[in-house]
Amino acid sequence: MQALLTIAVRAARKAGDFIIREANHISSIESKSQNDYVTNVDQAAEQLIIETIRHSYPEHSFLGEESGNSGESDYQWVIDPIDGTTNFIRKIPHWAISIACKHKGRTQVGVVYDPSKQELFTAVQGRGAQLDNKKMRVSHTKGLEHSLLATGFPFRSEQKLADYLAVFSKLYPHCSDMRRAGSAALDLAYVATGRFDGFWEFGLSPWDTAAGVLLVQESGGMVSDIDGNPNYEDKGSIIAANPQAFKAMLKVIHQKD
Repeated sequence: MQALLTIAVRAARKAGDFIIREANHISSIESKSQNDYVTNVDQAAEQLIIETIRHSYPEHSFLGEESGNSGESDYQWVIDPIDGTTNFIRKIPHWAISIACKHKGRTQVGVVYDPSKQELFTAVQGRGAQLDNKKMRVSHTKGLEHSLLATGFPFRSEQKLADYLAVFSKLYPHCSDMRRAGSAALDLAYVATGRFDGFWEFGLSPWDTAAGVLLVQESGGMVSDIDGNPNYEDKGSIIAANPQAFKAMLKVIHQKD
């Protein structure tokens, strides 16, 4: 698995260098759906990542946010070339490259790279997680009273807004504060390294969460869908937090009014 991680890091760093160079040369911005954008830089960065990985693993398959599914293999790379495209377009330095490799559906390695801050978050299944080669652990904040939570608006689906607001109204009075920074991949990485105590969101896709979830789990955190079940990818909703905050979040969310 170390070889897979080495290639993932190489691809993330190459894409990061490319994106930083091209940040002032965005030639096209398209709307994929309401409030969901893609630029020529996203598309080119994803192809660069795929080409870098394919050079070492030509037989592997890919699931990219911009290019979709390609190939058939027990090994699948799940890629988001710029998680936080709106921030990137607006020159807000909070976006990341997310790369994960799955074997028969189970994530083996995960990389979240923030080129703006040059922070590299990595994880290998069963071997822990690191930030710039230093071991990561989730926070030790107990419960919600002193916890800092992160979230993201369900901007791709207005139908989920009512559910989102209902959960927000339950959690917010119980926590210290809430942040909405605009990159699910970085929110998960920040949970893994203890900057946030927990994260929750509706309407996510596998490329938003694949790498970040492994970071959280390998740092001692817990992950589920909004109902506490393990099928967060199928449901598109997610809770990720340190164990104490995780249990407290689920309890508050599902308590009777």
